[in-house]
Amino acid sequence: MSQVISLADIRRLAADFAQSGIVAAPLPTDSGKVFYQKVAAEEVQNIVLDGSLKCVNSIKEFLFPRHEVLYTFVRKGNDVELTDAPVFDTPQLILGCRPCESASLPILDPVFAWDFNDRFFQSRRAMTTVVSIACQKADSDCFCTDVGGSPENTSGADAILYPLDGDRFEVRLLTEKGKVLFAGKTTESSDVGHACEGPKATLDTAKITRWLNSHFNDPLWSELAHQCVGCGACTSVCPTCHCFDIVDEGSYQKGRRVKNWDYCQSALFTLHASGHNPRPDQGARQRQRITHKFAIYPEKFGAILCTGCGNCSRLCSAALGIKPALEKISSEAAEDLMPVPPLWVRNTQDK
Repeated sequence: MSQVISLADIRRLAADFAQSGIVAAPLPTDSGKVFYQKVAAEEVQNIVLDGSLKCVNSIKEFLFPRHEVLYTFVRKGNDVELTDAPVFDTPQLILGCRPCESASLPILDPVFAWDFNDRFFQSRRAMTTVVSIACQKADSDCFCTDVGGSPENTSGADAILYPLDGDRFEVRLLTEKGKVLFAGKTTESSDVGHACEGPKATLDTAKITRWLNSHFNDPLWSELAHQCVGCGACTSVCPTCHCFDIVDEGSYQKGRRVKNWDYCQSALFTLHASGHNPRPDQGARQRQRITHKFAIYPEKFGAILCTGCGNCSRLCSAALGIKPALEKISSEAAEDLMPVPPLWVRNTQDK
């Protein structure tokens, strides 16, 4: 027997949660586009739970905010008083995200607990319950199956919803967090939900990785650069992009040190104080973005830094994104037996 809950009961659950915690869910804007947004208790009727929906943004901003205070400082005579920012301790519910969004979280976990435990990200992860919704329709930008995902990928989710008729959902509970959230709120049923068929897998990521490791100076990077304007829209909506900068705000007397999103497609990202830029053109920046996702990160952490969500392609004003770039690489990639240089050698090539 399956566990089933009505849309009305999900909204009541969200309203109750919002009384003492944070709820983030798909909400329509005045423009008609739908974003993952914080939802107040009185707004739960506007939550959109649709397995065909593609939100503009990513859920990552609720675990890795665009702007985050690390600590404050105040000058007192010859001393400086530092005060750490408080650890995030508010229960948080992310409701109705796509499986390719929730799947990004375990991919990101290692980088925030690698040589330094980022208590800001980790505290948010610990306090967050994620309820995804099985996809009901894939579009031309989706390629989750190429990177090991699927329309009902449960990775990173605590529970997953499957739409049924009559504004009902089958609930599959995946973790203890999910069981606690839905305890006493579901009923047994013989109805079983289904996800849509996934997009046909057409890319060989192992082949792409081999090509990346042996084509550092390939002309393709310049070709891709003709399309890219370096706006960074792709990285802002990517659920796995995680570059950031740390800056001080305020004055000599008092201020705060903050962490802000940054992006590798910007010319300023690698610009040295001397004026030298080791990635001097957009081709080098495209190369870095794709090589990081499909060669460097997998080698270091054992996972491709991409869930195949297609967000970058949908938002790109130049019709680029990761998938079209991978398709071009795939068409050029040849099976070869060239030895793959170790990571430290490849890193020295980009200095």
